[in-house]
Amino acid sequence: MANDIKSREIAFLIIKKVLDDGATLDGAIDHYSRDISSKDRGFIRHVCTTEIRRLGQLDKIINSCTKTKLGNTQMAIRHVLRLGLAQLLFSEVPAHAAVNTSVELVDKKVSKKLQYLKNTVNAVLRKVDREREELLKKSSNTRLNFPKWLLQSWDQRYGQSTVKDMLGAMLEEAPLDLSLKPDCDAALWAEKLKGKVVPDGGVRITKAGKVVEIEGYFDGIWWVQDMAARIPARLLGLSSGDRVLDLCAAPGGKAAQSAAAGALVTAVDFSTGRMKRLGENMARLDLKVDVITSDVLTYAPEEKYDYILLDAPCSSTGTIRRHPEILHIRRKEDVIQMVEIQTKMLDHAQTLLKEGGVLIYCVCSLEQEEGPDQIKALLERHGSLKRKEIKLSEMPELDQAILETGDVQTLPHYAQGGMDGFFISRIIKT
Repeated sequence: MANDIKSREIAFLIIKKVLDDGATLDGAIDHYSRDISSKDRGFIRHVCTTEIRRLGQLDKIINSCTKTKLGNTQMAIRHVLRLGLAQLLFSEVPAHAAVNTSVELVDKKVSKKLQYLKNTVNAVLRKVDREREELLKKSSNTRLNFPKWLLQSWDQRYGQSTVKDMLGAMLEEAPLDLSLKPDCDAALWAEKLKGKVVPDGGVRITKAGKVVEIEGYFDGIWWVQDMAARIPARLLGLSSGDRVLDLCAAPGGKAAQSAAAGALVTAVDFSTGRMKRLGENMARLDLKVDVITSDVLTYAPEEKYDYILLDAPCSSTGTIRRHPEILHIRRKEDVIQMVEIQTKMLDHAQTLLKEGGVLIYCVCSLEQEEGPDQIKALLERHGSLKRKEIKLSEMPELDQAILETGDVQTLPHYAQGGMDGFFISRIIKT
């Protein structure tokens, strides 16, 4: 691996696809890494996520080590340097391998008109290797990696001390959380998978390779679902036979939770491809879910529901530790657009709810506008809706996540190993 140029070539292509073209990291990795070993794939993911997570720090180091202009027309060279630095400073790759493969990468993947910068790549990386301690110290401010609009938003809502903890968690590799079917022994599977049982009964492991290669996948023992993403369905308090409408249901983790609890689940989402995968997942898990491909805003069932779960489209800023590309492809304007969509979905969802029924609204977002502000506006628009406060007794393992309003906001640094940032509110129709 240390001297494998092929893995660096793939990493280079992935980085270009994500940072230059706005692709998702997972999508780019799947596209370029289909036929490689799990070990190589793990290395590629590590260097790519490190570059994307620590872009601001890496660029500060690069800029301090060369006077050569590396603007948009020289972006390929900057990508090579970033990948080289990610290996030098944040991996166990030997220094000589990181330097030599980066120089070779210029030969193989950079256009001829930029070949004159090969010596610059060599010089910068060797300088960083010699002066790494000092350079790391000068670029240690993790705020360098985050856009100003997000930092301003978070500082205002959470305070700089909490934000510092959030940023630290976002720079760490996220573990893989698995939800188990109720009849499976969590302790046994934690031992089998060399993981641990987390307080809500799930199993947390260090991800290695492809999900389908993890024991128990084809037996339908578990499904992938972050600890925070398990909270919304849990707060419905479902019993066998309850009718549940799961809106924006793909990829299906919450639908699986509800079905595993014995509920009668109708899962609705507009994406044909994503709903096909949801159906395949339910078949793998041997869970019965009524899968409907439809625009949530036009879905009109004959009967109203006792329980509705709306996991609305959002900015996804709560998942940055898993999807660091969000830092570079998301804009403040996107939040405004998402709020408009969420508002329409909430207004429609409440019309599908029976009197006395419960609606859970959740978003994997850290933004005030998509969480507390959204619910405040909903309750002002609809007098028949009331907040059903979430109590400490319902989630004692996460008391710090319960807000004064009775809503929930999880943050990336909560729990050992972290979790996604989720806002959750429970509403009852009177």
